[in-house]
Amino acid sequence: MKTVVVIGGGPAGMMAAISAAAEGAKPKLLEKKPTLGKKLSITGKGRCNITNARPIRDFIAQYPVNGRFLFSALHQFNNLDLIDFLEERGVKTKVERGQRVFPASDRAGDVVQVLQEAMHHYRVEVIKPCQVKDLLMRDARITAVNTDHGMMAADAFIVATGGLSYPGTGSTGDGYRWAAQAGHNIISPRPGLVPLQTAETWVRQCQGLSLKNVQATAYEANGDIINQECGEMLFTHFGVSGPIILTMSSDIARRLEKGQLVRLIIDLKPALSPDKLDERLQRDFNLYSRKQFKNALDDLLPRLLIPVIIDLSEIDPHKPVHQLTRTERLSLLQLLKNLPLTITSTRPIKEAIITRGGVDVLQVDPRTMQSRLVENLYFCGEILDIDGYTGGFNLQAAFSTGFVAGKAAARL
Repeated sequence: MKTVVVIGGGPAGMMAAISAAAEGAKPKLLEKKPTLGKKLSITGKGRCNITNARPIRDFIAQYPVNGRFLFSALHQFNNLDLIDFLEERGVKTKVERGQRVFPASDRAGDVVQVLQEAMHHYRVEVIKPCQVKDLLMRDARITAVNTDHGMMAADAFIVATGGLSYPGTGSTGDGYRWAAQAGHNIISPRPGLVPLQTAETWVRQCQGLSLKNVQATAYEANGDIINQECGEMLFTHFGVSGPIILTMSSDIARRLEKGQLVRLIIDLKPALSPDKLDERLQRDFNLYSRKQFKNALDDLLPRLLIPVIIDLSEIDPHKPVHQLTRTERLSLLQLLKNLPLTITSTRPIKEAIITRGGVDVLQVDPRTMQSRLVENLYFCGEILDIDGYTGGFNLQAAFSTGFVAGKAAARL
């Protein structure tokens, strides 16, 4: 019976241990925290966006970096396989906007519990808390891991330690150091799916305001579009966040890393053409013709945003609505369709949902997750240089690569 040591008790590590055990190996899972799946339990605001219901052929495009590396893993263990794995063990799922798949219970803890129960069923030995100090090598093979529980030898070793996002959950970059010691190239870890900071300070006036059904478009300095998303966003004390901002953030971050400033244009009324919006403004202004301008926007905008729009429009807030000129009305229309922000930086990696960068996938076999440099070393999950957009794609990558690594390690 092959012995396999899995380092890391997140979704990739737990799936790797289950997969290895199902292949007849004897896995031992080491987790540095007292509880398993700590980051998994808080994903999706505690609801856990497990995967996405899109056809698997559409998945690769959802990973802007090294998506092709996942082709084999996604076909060995796809989104339907993951849903079946959960539902066969009592966790029903549901599909929401954007084909996002969640537990029907809206409880991420149910997913963690299923993984723990599956490991118990397969008699996976779980040691926690267990701090791994070093991987010991001889003749291009890992011979053992040095831990605070002593030395642990095995036939194969799987590193599933995650990245650098949410370090409080245990993702502190240990795996990068071990991979580098084994000769692997590490692509510099950077924040992915992360809130963005703006040069404009007026965002503080709108802190906590969530806007639904808006359109955000990011532009390079030369005017080229970086990306565009429709949906929900959030104003914060430092800038912007929320689902569409997080989705756009990785592509924006790549421009920021090159020293570029990025313009973000918010269309507050994307469902209305300029002509239709102008008709709406004229109706509202006729209805509130005797009010001051500052008191005539309540039907059009959220309360926190009204003073900001008034300031940016440069229209006298005390001016009676019936005295507004056509030029002023069209200037307001332009602002509602093109609210400008200047993105200066991302928030720190500790605030990111995922980590971009990691173990260079050119040195990992995509069919098995086996190191091309060290025969009995495997990688899975966020430690790899793969990052996906929001919508369940990152968790699917973790489960798929974990499944493949465990299966291959057991067959080494």
